[in-house]
Amino acid sequence: MSSSAPLLTLEALEEIVASPATVLFVARDGADGAILGSLTLVVFSAPTGPRAWIEDVVVATETRGRGVGAALVREANARAGAAGSRTVDLTSRPSREAANRLYVRLGFALRQTNVYRKTLE
Repeated sequence: MSSSAPLLTLEALEEIVASPATVLFVARDGADGAILGSLTLVVFSAPTGPRAWIEDVVVATETRGRGVGAALVREANARAGAAGSRTVDLTSRPSREAANRLYVRLGFALRQTNVYRKTLE
């Protein structure tokens, strides 16, 4: 469902699901079971306590605006809290205006921080 990511293989999906640090949330249509969206929550231990990070919130184009993304994020927040995390972090490109509005509406605050990335070869 993401135009910027390569197609997820069954092997990669099994690895995500098998990891004790990740929880894959999938929203399905109640009528026919079609996948409407997904989200990956990563919860890990850090010296400051459990931390939670939301990755790859993806909602099918034809489903956007119907609350699927909000439902996925709310469920992830609840799971992160149950795991002892006091905060949940995520990133979103500024060009994803609807997604950014959603995150603010759900109580996320834009942080003034530098995010650095090194590409490993």
